[in-house]
Amino acid sequence: MASKTNIEWTQMTWNPITGCTKVSQGCKHCYAERMAKRLQAMGVKRYRNGFKLTLHEDLIELPFRWREPRLIFVNSMSDLFHEEVPLEFIQRVFKTMVKCPHHIFQILTKRSKRAKEISPALPWPANVWMGTSVEDSRVTSRIKDLQKIPAKIRFLSCEPLIGPLDNLPLDGIHWVIVGGESGPGARPMRIEWVDSILTQCRKKRVHFFFKQWGGVRKDLTGRILHGRTYNEMPSRNGNAALPVGKKSKKIIRLDQQAAAPSSRAS
Repeated sequence: MASKTNIEWTQMTWNPITGCTKVSQGCKHCYAERMAKRLQAMGVKRYRNGFKLTLHEDLIELPFRWREPRLIFVNSMSDLFHEEVPLEFIQRVFKTMVKCPHHIFQILTKRSKRAKEISPALPWPANVWMGTSVEDSRVTSRIKDLQKIPAKIRFLSCEPLIGPLDNLPLDGIHWVIVGGESGPGARPMRIEWVDSILTQCRKKRVHFFFKQWGGVRKDLTGRILHGRTYNEMPSRNGNAALPVGKKSKKIIRLDQQAAAPSSRAS
């Protein structure tokens, strides 16, 4: 199961696992759970279990079919490091990523502790980017776990951003994505929370990607911050910026930025 996606910071999703369980407040209004239940109701065979954790062994080697280099979000509908996913299955997923060096694989987990614990049993080629979700200050310990994982590119997804993150430990972090919650019951994101993260990224020269303001109708709120978009991404070597997706029309390099965010639109 793979598909093109509207997620602004990637190009494709690859889901050898579907389904998950909630671990923190960032999971409260999980988009993947809503989507899985909708697909189940539509009779889609892959989602006959709804949002119950399900392994799709026949999809492990799917990236071999894609010849053109792609940015691939791994398990957008689950968590590769879920406690019920066997290590052997995770190793097989990594084996596929190792054998597809022309792709970049973006893994995002809320289970950073398990990822850290089993990281010595996994290969970490340069095309495997490892990230963790940090929605508020209650889960910043995930960053310390991430910093101990030997991925060449390590990133944070501060989405849904539901609280301030004023003292992020950004050493060894290469990229930060920020976004507000979207959909029914979306919790509001404050601009000062976003500005604080942007300032911290500038001080540490970390790539900053502003994904969306969110809200019940995210298409109405957009993704403009201080009069412009922020689409920064690491390249394979962690330095230059990379364009991604049709919506990212302007890619900004760190050396083109001011040291801190503007307080008004320009």
